[in-house]
Amino acid sequence: MTRLHTPLFSLLAATVFGISGGIAIQAHAQGAAPAADAADSTASVPSLKGKRIGITAAGTDHYWDLKAYQGAVDEVKRLGGTPIALDAGRNDNRQIAQIQTLIAQKPDAIVEQLGTATVLEPWLQKIRQANIPLFTIDTASPSSLNDTTSDNFFIGEQLALKLVNDIHGEGNILVFNGFYGVPVCAIRYDQLKAVLKYYPKVHIIQPELRDVIPNTVQSAYAQVSQLLQKYPKGQVAAIWSAWDVPQVGATQAVDAAHRDEIRTYAVDGSPDVVTLVKDPKSSAAAVVAQQPALIGKTAVDNVARYLAGDRTLAPYTYVPSILVTKDNAGTVQQTLGQLAAK
Repeated sequence: MTRLHTPLFSLLAATVFGISGGIAIQAHAQGAAPAADAADSTASVPSLKGKRIGITAAGTDHYWDLKAYQGAVDEVKRLGGTPIALDAGRNDNRQIAQIQTLIAQKPDAIVEQLGTATVLEPWLQKIRQANIPLFTIDTASPSSLNDTTSDNFFIGEQLALKLVNDIHGEGNILVFNGFYGVPVCAIRYDQLKAVLKYYPKVHIIQPELRDVIPNTVQSAYAQVSQLLQKYPKGQVAAIWSAWDVPQVGATQAVDAAHRDEIRTYAVDGSPDVVTLVKDPKSSAAAVVAQQPALIGKTAVDNVARYLAGDRTLAPYTYVPSILVTKDNAGTVQQTLGQLAAK
């Protein structure tokens, strides 16, 4: 299938990420480990001594969110700066209030992490109007000087292709689609739909499922358990989610119902989910693992370079991800340092 719907359509399906104003290309390969020297490129990052960096996160209750947030905070400290770190606890109004607070404090730069794009955008514009450099993590915004993220176009396509190949290009799938307003979730979902266009025997069961926050696992478990009663064996082939907390609940429901014909798929690579994928008895078939701590760290490195006068930074910085399957989960645990987190 021609990959014209991705940002890059080279034969290598390359990941591009800006480093010191240059561009490095890391070829994707199914099951390949992330580039071992990805962090080495930060050796010459300028100091943030005397700088105050605001950091506002939509929430930190999810493994990815917490690690990215910690990665950003830790890197500000490592570079000698002072982080002003705020966690909105999954409350849009609270994050808006925190952005207002940061604007009033006039830090040297602000890093914003995740959130609902349509809600945040007017306030992100106000950051720029206040002449405060804005950088984002997983938030595509015209107001951001740079967004550090994974290549979610490739992630969405890679996961979708894994799913359709596993089910041999035929069957009904359940899809969680509760956070389309979050750009990275929308991209992954759109890539799923783009792939399914070429697999007409794969159908999304309607209505789509709604993942929620909080109680994500419990809600996913309840929804999937109910639908497994409605759709007997042979009528559901797979379950897809744009992030991996719903996958936990879905996997638990499938395994409890002894529906070993169903496989589950998602994105993020939390330690508990990678462990589920590793388990040969679990219905968790694959998860695309990101490197959230490195994403947070890289965002702050971009801030440091900008404040030091570098104006060649690309608008997007892509940090490599890896498709985790039954075949490579053990190796990925070692690569991502998750063995102690099992």
